[in-house]
Amino acid sequence: MAEADKKAKVINKSGTLKMTDETASTRTQRDISGRPMRRNNRRDRRNNDNVPKEFDTITINIDRVSRTVKGGRRMRFKALVAIGNHKNKIGIGVAKGGDVTSAVQKATTKAKKNMIEFHMDGETICHEVEARSTGADVLMKPAAPGTGIIAGGVVRSIIGLTGIKNLISKSLGSTNKVNIAYAVIEGLKQQTPRSEWVTADQKGQKESK
Repeated sequence: MAEADKKAKVINKSGTLKMTDETASTRTQRDISGRPMRRNNRRDRRNNDNVPKEFDTITINIDRVSRTVKGGRRMRFKALVAIGNHKNKIGIGVAKGGDVTSAVQKATTKAKKNMIEFHMDGETICHEVEARSTGADVLMKPAAPGTGIIAGGVVRSIIGLTGIKNLISKSLGSTNKVNIAYAVIEGLKQQTPRSEWVTADQKGQKESK
């Protein structure tokens, strides 16, 4: 019994009692209120990151914004994030946060919720379209194979997350990146497949009837 007591009482250099490994494994950590603390399994979280993801995310722009309150200025960050599957699904999100990480996470969550599915003609868009959002006006035209993506920064970033490989684009009006991004999404929404086009012959037949 004396030997067992000596093994159980292990004293640290500071003079405090040190628990054995067997005792520590059976103990439950509790917070200030006495409730058991939940442990995050970091090993499982790290393994889950290695799973291939269907969607890719890109942070297009981060702005620092301020709001004047009674105590002074309150600084925050605004993030513009786009998410796509390199096919025909794309979404954008804009959110604010106290730091860059939280702003990007909020914007990514919004982008996932606001994803759209649009029509394509091979590796380009179905037809020419001019979309407008607030003050931004974006013109997009289909291009022949091998042309590539001829577009500005915001348009190129968003189109790069889709399956479109050939496109000619021109940004008109406002240079606000958020408005340009919404205009691009609106233009992709308006894409109509070739099978649903209304030709001049079909219009004449409807008028004759």
